[in-house]
Amino acid sequence: MTVLAIIPARYASTRFPGKPLARATGRYLIQHVYERVMSAKRIERCIVATDDTRIETAVREFGGEVAMTRPDHPSGTDRIAEVVRGLPGSPDDIILNVQGDEPEIEPDYLDRLVARLAREAADCPIATLACPFPDSADPRDPNCVKVVLNSAGRALYFSRSLIPYPRDGGGSATPGPWLLHLGVYAYRRAFLLELAAWKPGGLEQLEKLEQLRVLEHGIALAVELVEHACVGIDTPLDYERFVARCRGCSETG
Repeated sequence: MTVLAIIPARYASTRFPGKPLARATGRYLIQHVYERVMSAKRIERCIVATDDTRIETAVREFGGEVAMTRPDHPSGTDRIAEVVRGLPGSPDDIILNVQGDEPEIEPDYLDRLVARLAREAADCPIATLACPFPDSADPRDPNCVKVVLNSAGRALYFSRSLIPYPRDGGGSATPGPWLLHLGVYAYRRAFLLELAAWKPGGLEQLEKLEQLRVLEHGIALAVELVEHACVGIDTPLDYERFVARCRGCSETG
């Protein structure tokens, strides 16, 4: 069994065009992500999957591995599946999907995700991460995806709505048992290729959550609980804060 991480990266972004190539820290944003991923002990190889030659050039510039993909993929899952189809491997290889805007992803979390999927039975070919809701986040925010687990630590449902809903709490969101879903996935290779061929189901189309495609097909999805959320970069303001954190670490280091 080999472990491969793939980082899907697009140039276009509604809120932050050219985000992967932002370079105010002296390193490309995509480079920060790549280096964090390669710091994980269980990951043997990392590939940036893109459809943009500017990103391809940047990745080669810092010595990373990159694969060009078609420009018409509807999701990151489809993009990484194209890369995986072109690579040799076995059905039980583990493929990680790490978002290209997570420059502070914890390498230990990626190792724990790999270990979780590796010890799951064959009926559970996919795993993801979740954490308790941070104090700074509101579980009622539809942009924060919630997940509910069964006693085996597998997902019962993901939603943008407040689940579970505190019927006797009058809709109060704090304190509570809510878990924030973190958008990092590990797949067994054979399942990833199968998943990419499935059409979106009704729940996925309604909530705009791709992971519901897995649950709608009756597939078990393991959820590894970690301590806290890593800060993603969605907007230029998020990036400015990241740059400030980087400079603060440099000054104190």
